[in-house]
Amino acid sequence: MLSSYENIELAEHVLSEMCGSNKVEEEVTYWVGMALREALANAVKHGNKLNPEKRVFVHMVLHPGAELRIEVEDEGQGFDPESVADPTAPSNLLRSSGRGIYYMRQFMDVVSFGSGERGGTRLELVKKLNGRRAK
Repeated sequence: MLSSYENIELAEHVLSEMCGSNKVEEEVTYWVGMALREALANAVKHGNKLNPEKRVFVHMVLHPGAELRIEVEDEGQGFDPESVADPTAPSNLLRSSGRGIYYMRQFMDVVSFGSGERGGTRLELVKKLNGRRAK
């Protein structure tokens, strides 16, 4: 997708349709959608620096009754997720940065970052659909 906020809704719609047709619980779909929204917003804003010439790549795979796996990759410079301040630390409570990653980690079972094939950041989100939280 092109690197713009407007395309986030399109990706959310695809996720919603995929989950609906595979009978994923509405609450699970909602929270996964929130994590996807945060991941894409971060890729557009922080990864691609709002550059409309760059793209964000999204890959979603749903294994009914097992898991939903989402990969998001930007064309930015990459970053170290460990350098993001903990938004729950007392000194950071009034800061807005770091909340997206925090929320993704709350909503999903697995959140992992790596280097993308295009030089940017590759984010993998996994939600277990069998009711058990991933280790």
